[in-house]
Amino acid sequence: MSVNYIAPAEAVRVIKSGDRVFVHGSAATPVTLLQALARRAPELKDVELVAISTLGDLPITNPAYSDSFYFNSLFVSANIRDAINTGRGDYIPIFLSEISRLFKKNVLPLDVALLNVSPPDRHGYCSLGTSVDVALAAFHHCKYVIAQVNAFMPRTHGDGFIHIRKFNAVVEGNDPLPEVFYGNQLTAEDKVIGRYVASLVEDRATLQMGIGSIPDAALQSMGHLKDLGVHTEMFSDGVVDLMEKGVITNAYKKKHPGKTVSGFAIGSRRMYNYIDDNPAFRFLETEYVNDTRVIRANPKVVAINSAIEVDITGQVCADSIGTYQFSGVGGQMDFIRGASLADGGKPIIALPSATKKGQSKIVASIKEGAGIVTTRAHMHYLITEYGIAYLFGKSLRQRAYEIMKIAHPDHRESIEKEIIRRFGTRQHPLR
Repeated sequence: MSVNYIAPAEAVRVIKSGDRVFVHGSAATPVTLLQALARRAPELKDVELVAISTLGDLPITNPAYSDSFYFNSLFVSANIRDAINTGRGDYIPIFLSEISRLFKKNVLPLDVALLNVSPPDRHGYCSLGTSVDVALAAFHHCKYVIAQVNAFMPRTHGDGFIHIRKFNAVVEGNDPLPEVFYGNQLTAEDKVIGRYVASLVEDRATLQMGIGSIPDAALQSMGHLKDLGVHTEMFSDGVVDLMEKGVITNAYKKKHPGKTVSGFAIGSRRMYNYIDDNPAFRFLETEYVNDTRVIRANPKVVAINSAIEVDITGQVCADSIGTYQFSGVGGQMDFIRGASLADGGKPIIALPSATKKGQSKIVASIKEGAGIVTTRAHMHYLITEYGIAYLFGKSLRQRAYEIMKIAHPDHRESIEKEIIRRFGTRQHPLR
């Protein structure tokens, strides 16, 4: 069908100083629209940009534009990390499952939304493509919506179909989607951790995993399993590999059997092509995907998440390094809790035992100013390349020793000294 495209510069002219602007995130970052908005910097002041995460090198992050644009981030991605930590922006701690409520309940009323969508089909429907997540809620609860129609955006099945007439303005911007792939960058430690994670996964389990080397390593170690399902906030190429091998069938899920369910996806061009118009996938709102009531309905949910550091009682810091905001809460707690409540569920935190500089990620105390994303009461399985610590039902002292066993050998002596200092030398009377 014919579409009335306008120039990007004309489309973003509607944005005024003081407006709050939602930015479609992750692989769907609307680069053409953001570049056009950046060019308006001299005439704008205090435009608030709200997004979960964005990918790519964005001119709008230039410190010279700090009076024009202010990032109020819902998850701190690498390209805005400097802005958030130098006073040119801020961060809202929130569960991914609750972000849509910010828009629906006018906690963060939106003036303009910038979306990156697939070309309209013969009926006029575009798709939100790789990121339905909270973008659909932003669309429904925004005063003015600008759509960037992108020939590179896959048409995905699920909640994300919007008729082109529903957009207030439409521009053409054929930006190749950013590609992120960890599968060929795995370290020896990643591979060992991946095998430990895979050892806890049973046939017919339902998987949740994030992006990164450890989830990819875990998926690469699951080729022997049968009839796995996927219900996850996001996925990457590793899921496609297991679907092509027939390992992931989704046959035994209670929610959306036969379908891989996700809120968004980030990966390679191969993955974007695979999900394009593929009815085996359903991209749904994260308000639903990350709802613990929905998660726990599936069988044997295995939630695979990572961390920046973990203390000897099992407290997990996954969003910050001291006071330095590195990422965000995201959906970790949604799925850790959902998995723990599922029949046969296994919530897992997996991380290397030490940083590349040799500093222990297993610590006596989380760094001052850092955030606790997953509490010690929620912890069941902790994995490093040195093994698996099962913490559920363990006392503080018991779990401290279990965690010490999977710390890097270079740091176990100092960790044990901290355990003795804190808990004393008396042996636990329970067996």
